[in-house]
Amino acid sequence: MSKPDYQLSRNAFGRLVFMDKDQQLHEGIVPVRAFPITASDEGIALVNAHGQELAWIECLAELPEEFRILLETELANREFMPEIKHINKVSSYVTPSTWWVKTDRGDTTFVLKGEEDIRRLSPTALLIADSNGINFLIRNRLLLDRHSGKLLDRFL
Repeated sequence: MSKPDYQLSRNAFGRLVFMDKDQQLHEGIVPVRAFPITASDEGIALVNAHGQELAWIECLAELPEEFRILLETELANREFMPEIKHINKVSSYVTPSTWWVKTDRGDTTFVLKGEEDIRRLSPTALLIADSNGINFLIRNRLLLDRHSGKLLDRFL
């Protein structure tokens, strides 16, 4: 693990601060995952408020622990994508429909506006956008229980 040629810290307002090798400060840095679902710990860009990339991180695990913790915390605060573990029921098989689901963050309901809001990420992974724009992830639809799978298949 080699030490990067930049520094990361938080300012008094809790925003990320990036100091490059020339000692230039950039406040309000945002980490952006290149592949948030398939390779969440690989390929992370640190971008400034104007969207310019200041640094590229190949793998979070290769960073010093203090930097890794800062970035993991910032990413967790920015990203909210509950993972569906079980589909309890749906209000109807035509859209819009209300879904009652169990996620890794607890039970919730959401409204699916249309079948086009279910996107295939891979042969087994799905991303479902609710009517409020919140994305729900099904990492592997084949691992869902039989009841959940039957409900989901009606919309695919």
